[in-house]
Amino acid sequence: MSPNLIIGLIFAYFLVLIFISYLTSRRSDSDTFFLANRQSPWYVVAFGMIGTALSGVTFISIPGMVAKAQFSYLQLVLGNLLGYFVIATILMPLYYRLNLVSIYTYLEQRFGFWSYKTGAAFFLLSRTLGASIRLFLVAGVLQLAVFDDLGIPFTVSVIITIMLIWVYTFRGGMKTIIWTDTFQTTAMLVAVITSILLISEDLNLSFQNMITTVSESKYSQVFFWDYKDSKFFLKQFFSGAFIAIVMIGLDQDMMQKNLTCKNLGEAQKNMFSFSLILLLVNILFLSLGALLYIYADQQGIGLPERGDDVFPFLALKHFSPFLGIVFILGIIAITYASADSALTALTTSFCVDFLNFRDMPEQQRIHTRYVVHFGISVVMVLVIIVFQILNNQSVVNAVFTVAGYTYGPLLGLYAFGLYTKRAVRDRFVPAVCLAAPLLTYIISYNSIEWFYGYEFGFEVLILNGFLTFTGLMAISLPASGSELAQEEQ
Repeated sequence: MSPNLIIGLIFAYFLVLIFISYLTSRRSDSDTFFLANRQSPWYVVAFGMIGTALSGVTFISIPGMVAKAQFSYLQLVLGNLLGYFVIATILMPLYYRLNLVSIYTYLEQRFGFWSYKTGAAFFLLSRTLGASIRLFLVAGVLQLAVFDDLGIPFTVSVIITIMLIWVYTFRGGMKTIIWTDTFQTTAMLVAVITSILLISEDLNLSFQNMITTVSESKYSQVFFWDYKDSKFFLKQFFSGAFIAIVMIGLDQDMMQKNLTCKNLGEAQKNMFSFSLILLLVNILFLSLGALLYIYADQQGIGLPERGDDVFPFLALKHFSPFLGIVFILGIIAITYASADSALTALTTSFCVDFLNFRDMPEQQRIHTRYVVHFGISVVMVLVIIVFQILNNQSVVNAVFTVAGYTYGPLLGLYAFGLYTKRAVRDRFVPAVCLAAPLLTYIISYNSIEWFYGYEFGFEVLILNGFLTFTGLMAISLPASGSELAQEEQ
C-alpha cells in the first residue's frame, strides 16, 4: 500500500476531526472543556464511549491473542457487566449527588488532603501510562506502514501523532470529545465489520457458514476451569468486574463523559446501554481474530510470533489494498478515540486536583489549561519512547498489568470509603498506597512457588485493592473526621 495514500487518509481523517472541533468549541469556556456544560445526550455518550473503552489495543491485540487464549477474554468481558452495574448503581449516584468535576475530590471529603492527592496522583500515573501504551501500538503500526518507507524516525512520528490530537482537543475539551468519539466509534465499527465480511468472502463463507466456522474452530473455547490456569473462569470473571470498576468507575476519563449527561437517570441509561454494546463489539473482535488465523492456516501463511503483529501483517501484506485501507482507518479511529479523551481527562485532573483551578479567574484558567494540555502531551511522547525501548510483551497484557498495579490503591480507597464508616490517619495514606503495589508484586512474582502452582493474572488488581483496604484499616480509627483531624494536629 502506498505511504502517500495512507498519509492522505490520515490527513483527511484529521480534517474531519478538526472541523468537528471547530463546530463544538465556539464560545467555549472551562465548564465546556471539563463537563460540556452538562448537556450531552446520553445515547451519544454511550455510543462514543465504546471507542474510548476499547482503543487500538482491542483492535490489534484482542484478535492477535486468540491463537493462545482462544475466546477466554470473553470471560473477562462478562465480568465487566457486573462491574458496570456497580458503577451505575453505586458510584454514579455518589458523583452526581456531590456534583463533582474531578471524581477524586470525593476522597478529600471522605478522608482528607493526602488521600485526595494520592488518589489523583495514581490516576495521573495510571492514565498517562495506559494512554501512552495504547498510542504506542498505533504509532508502531503507522511506522511500519508509512513512516519507515519515508525515512521518518519513530520519535518524530509519535510527536506528529500527539500534536494532531492536541490540535483538535485543546479548545473544546470534553464537548469536542463527545462528538469526535461518536464519529470515531462509527469508523471503528465500520472497519471491524467490513474486515470480517471481506475475510469471510476470501474464505468463500456465507454469513451463516462464517458463524459456524468460527464457533466450531479450535479458537472458540470460552470457558476454562483449571484453577491454576491464568484463563480460569473465576479469575477472569472477577478480574473483569474489578477492572471495569476501576478503569471506568474510578477513572476520571470515563466518568467525565458520564458527568456531561444532564442528570443521573440519563447517565445510568448511558452506562447500561454502553455495557451491552461493548459485549457485542468484543465478540466481533474475537470472531475477527479466529477468522484471521483460519485464513492464515488455509493459505499456508507464516504468521509473526507476536500476536499484536498478526492483524497488521495480514492487512498490510496479504489482504486486498481496500482491506488495508479499512484496517488503517479502523486503528486510527479507535486509538485516537481513546487517546484524545485521556489527554482531556489528564488535563482536567491536573488542573482541578493540583492547581487550585477553581479559585482562578476565567482568563487564567484558559491559559493554565492550555499549558497543562501541552505539558501532558510532551509527557506522553516521552513515555511512548521509553516503552518502545523496554516492552517485550503483548500490549493488551501490558495495559492490564499497569492497571492492576496503579488502579489497585484507588480500588482500596473507594471501597474503604464507601463500605466503612471509619476515618483514617490521613498523613499515612500515601505510604499505604505505595506499599500495597509493592507487596502485590512480591506476592505475584512468587505465587507459583508459594501457592502450589497458582499463577496470578489480571486478578493482581483485586489483591492490590485488598492490601490497600487492609492497610487503611490498620491506620483507621472509629472516630469522626473532625475528631481525627484534631488528634493529628
